Amino acid sequence: MIKKGKVFTIIVYTDAGHGWGKVKRKVLDNLGIAPDVSSYSYQYKDNVYLEEDCDLSLLLQRLHSDNVAIKWVTKHTDGDSKIRSYERYTYENKCINSCS
Repeated sequence: MIKKGKVFTIIVYTDAGHGWGKVKRKVLDNLGIAPDVSSYSYQYKDNVYLEEDCDLSLLLQRLHSDNVAIKWVTKHTDGDSKIRSYERYTYENKCINSCS
C-alpha cells in the first residue's frame, strides 16, 4: 500500500509513438484498479506498463485522490520501445477462496 504523504515514483518509457508508466502489479492490486486496466497496457514479470492515454490516467486519479505525491522519471528511445514486444496486460484474479 502507498502511504499518504509519501512520494510515488513512476518511470515513464517513451518512444516516437507512445509512452507507458511502469508500476508493480501489486500496486494496482492494492489500489483496487487492476481489473480496470485495459489490454492496451503491457506486462512483463511483476511489472505492468500502463498505456499513457487511459490506464496511466487511471492510476494518477487514484493516487491524487489518496493525496500521494508523484515523482516522474522519463526514459526515451528513438526506435520502437521493447515494451511493444511484451505480453498485453490481462487481469488475473488471484483469490484462492471466494472473493467479495
